[in-house]
Amino acid sequence: MMLDSIRARLLAAAALWLTLVLLAAWWFIGGVLERFVTERFDAEAAVIAETLIAGVEPGVDTAPAPALVEITRPPADPRLSLPLSLWSWQLETADGDFIARSPSLLDLRLEAPPGSYAGQPGTGPDGEALRVMRRVFTLPGVEPPLAVVVTVPRAEIDAAMSLVRPPLALALVVLGAGLAAASLVQVGWGLRTLDALGRDIRRIRAGQAEHIPLPPVAELRPVAAELNALLDANRSVIARAREHLGNLAHSLRTPLSALANTLPDDHPGRALVARMDRQISWHLRRARSAGQPRLLGHATPVAPVVDDILLVLRRPAEDRGLRIATACAPAARFAGERQDLEEMLGNLLENAVKYARSAIGVTAGEQSGQLVIAIEDDGPGMADSDHARALSRGGRLDEMGPPGAGLGLAIVADLAALHGGGLALGRSGLGGLRAVLTLPG
Repeated sequence: MMLDSIRARLLAAAALWLTLVLLAAWWFIGGVLERFVTERFDAEAAVIAETLIAGVEPGVDTAPAPALVEITRPPADPRLSLPLSLWSWQLETADGDFIARSPSLLDLRLEAPPGSYAGQPGTGPDGEALRVMRRVFTLPGVEPPLAVVVTVPRAEIDAAMSLVRPPLALALVVLGAGLAAASLVQVGWGLRTLDALGRDIRRIRAGQAEHIPLPPVAELRPVAAELNALLDANRSVIARAREHLGNLAHSLRTPLSALANTLPDDHPGRALVARMDRQISWHLRRARSAGQPRLLGHATPVAPVVDDILLVLRRPAEDRGLRIATACAPAARFAGERQDLEEMLGNLLENAVKYARSAIGVTAGEQSGQLVIAIEDDGPGMADSDHARALSRGGRLDEMGPPGAGLGLAIVADLAALHGGGLALGRSGLGGLRAVLTLPG
């Protein structure tokens, strides 16, 4: 899963937080700007109303009918003269009786709720959205009180906001990108010590170091100290176990050897003693290999090891008339000690020499960054169902076969596993057994 990483979790939390904060900023700043723009238009409406109120005077008693009031100085804003511009004013009594209106209304009349208010929503003649202001005032000598109504089109407020929102959105996007980049840098910088701790642990696992250096940050020092204590304890336990196992195996081999010397060659007990000796040998060799770290920089060429082992096995191979063909790539190398490679190849080649009828083939090369060594023969081979038993310790398939068989394959499989590789058995193209050894290259 993506969120099984601390880095991914931190970045996901930062992204979620930034998104929420930026959305909140968009909502808050947008609201502030909208209130600012709306109040500016309301202020213009207030100026129109105050100008109109200042220009109203009591009417003159003239024929044919006396005028209640007359407007001596109407507002000079040209928008008030533009027909149906929705910028308009209307003078009426406080009870709603019409007195005068702006040229923009033509012959229309504004219907506004009674009372005094500023910046109330309203609708125009055709349902247009408006901002409506109404002020009730008194004029000396004039009864009843008067009221002035001023309207501002909501569309102009929205148009002004449409000019403000894109720069605001761009600014927030740039801010978000900057904060996201800062989060990436912060998370990467904060976790680099944890990455270094992981590298140090991998160095220990690869046998390149024995302890973890204390990290520079206080939070990880207790973790490194506990891991070092665990490594020391594990190393001590393995050393004691190897020592006890070796002592036990050596203490058993001495009486076994004495017992074997007392039995005649044809005694049935000699087979049981030989089997016990093989088991003890396996444990001794297993104890020597267990817990041994890979040494830094070790790379053992395969071809010389194969040649040296075949030189030792030359006499039994010649006695049986075996042909041995080798094809080892010059670049084939084992990332480990020569002694371990000799142990594995020696067991496999020894088994091949014991069971081959006439031919043995040895190939070595690199595949996908790993060393692959194949040893095959034209012997009787074994059934697929017997492979698992052959790889188990003491799993000898032919108790009457050549001496020593039954532990070699188990030892090879165990050593290969300790180095991170493996041993696989199969049918050879020559007709016998094919053993494929995979090791770090």
